[in-house]
Amino acid sequence: MSMQNRRNSMSSSQTSSLAKRQAESFGKAAVFIPEMAKKRPALANVTNQKHVSQIGPRSSMNMVKHPGKIDNTKKGNSTNAAKAKPSSVVPKNNPNLPVCDGTLSRTIAPSGPCSMDISPDESDNLSVSMDESMSTCDSLKSPEVEYIDKSNVADIDSIERKTCNNLHISDHVETGNVCKRDILAEMETSDKIVDLDDKFTDPQMCATMACDIYKHLRASEVKKRPSVDFMEKVQTDITISMRAILVDWLVEVSEEYRLVPDTLYLTVNYIDRYLSGNIMDRQRLQLLGVACMMIASKYEEICPPQVEEFCYITDNTYFKDEVFEMESAVLNFLKFELTAPTVKCFLRRFVRAAQGVTEAPSMQLECMSNYLAELSLLEYSMLRYAPSLVAASAIFLTRFILSPSMRPWNSTLKHYAQYEPSDLRDCVSALHSLACNSLNSNLPAIREKYSQHKYKFVAKFNIPSIPQEYFLDIISG
Repeated sequence: MSMQNRRNSMSSSQTSSLAKRQAESFGKAAVFIPEMAKKRPALANVTNQKHVSQIGPRSSMNMVKHPGKIDNTKKGNSTNAAKAKPSSVVPKNNPNLPVCDGTLSRTIAPSGPCSMDISPDESDNLSVSMDESMSTCDSLKSPEVEYIDKSNVADIDSIERKTCNNLHISDHVETGNVCKRDILAEMETSDKIVDLDDKFTDPQMCATMACDIYKHLRASEVKKRPSVDFMEKVQTDITISMRAILVDWLVEVSEEYRLVPDTLYLTVNYIDRYLSGNIMDRQRLQLLGVACMMIASKYEEICPPQVEEFCYITDNTYFKDEVFEMESAVLNFLKFELTAPTVKCFLRRFVRAAQGVTEAPSMQLECMSNYLAELSLLEYSMLRYAPSLVAASAIFLTRFILSPSMRPWNSTLKHYAQYEPSDLRDCVSALHSLACNSLNSNLPAIREKYSQHKYKFVAKFNIPSIPQEYFLDIISG
């Protein structure tokens, strides 16, 4: 192999982890066209003031000295750095990073599957011997049948019965399950309640412990919530609008890197919890955002973005050492308590409860509730509502938008959300205002995200006024 071919091979093997997540790996090779690559702007204008001239929507983010704006210019740079920014910025320590020209940094690149640290050859050499007499679990034994034709129903039923016996899965309702007793008691006096935890043969549904899990989440959401007045009592240099711009930018970043929704919700939770006890200057607010997103990505993602990518999306405003330093500061302040109940945690269960009785298409209900929940991330005033209350209010408003003539709340939702309609009045009204004003907002990331076909265009739905009688504590299915 020639030296030039080796260099080309090494260059192609150093593709970022973003490329790994964006490629189509189902038998089709990804084609990379440099001219089609898009770039994302670095977050510079966090004061929510528009530039006089822009190349395009949300495009030009060159640094301009102005009172009230965040100056992301590195210390030690010349005073003319804001006026004449280099056309390309590449860190000296890694010339293989994507080149950023200071305008947009949305990058589409070829990719490949994530690689494991241990190769198959190395893993084959690792052998563990276990005496059969030491094992007390029948599930550790080899299966009796290695291959079964789908047409052989008898063998499949036999294996399912053996699996249920080994996992101690039964079809009957546990008498000790409090949720089951509550459902049976309420069914005698009110409308029928849909049982969400009846799939005992599916271990992933955790049917025997789902109620206990969500009771624990409801108890711990109080401990992992940020302060509701840290902007007034703690912060002196950043404002509510700066926080909203940061969250709006992080929504775009999460979409660009195709992060799971939980990563975004945890990122905002870490940011608010850190700001609740630490004074932050505006020049480092974006650094806090990318550090918290990197922590949340390591917690939730299978292939989290690398630190170089988080530096790149900030237009290389911050170095790797600065991101690592901020990551360490956040982790130590949070005492490494990274598991926090977010709106998304409760929304999954409440969506299932709503789908059990609603006549609206399930995809529309799920997308609309997610849209309303993400809108709540932008608004600082929504911190006064508990995550479970925001999730329940999003379901209430979603059901009303999809079926205005029907009462949004019912016995099933009351049972699983543990909220009466009157408890949701203020939060639903706040979400209703956010949804109505989203068309006039200059933070369009969430609205543009949910205006796509894959999200059923829910951001374009008409939102009527809510009749006040729907908030009366009268349950009607």
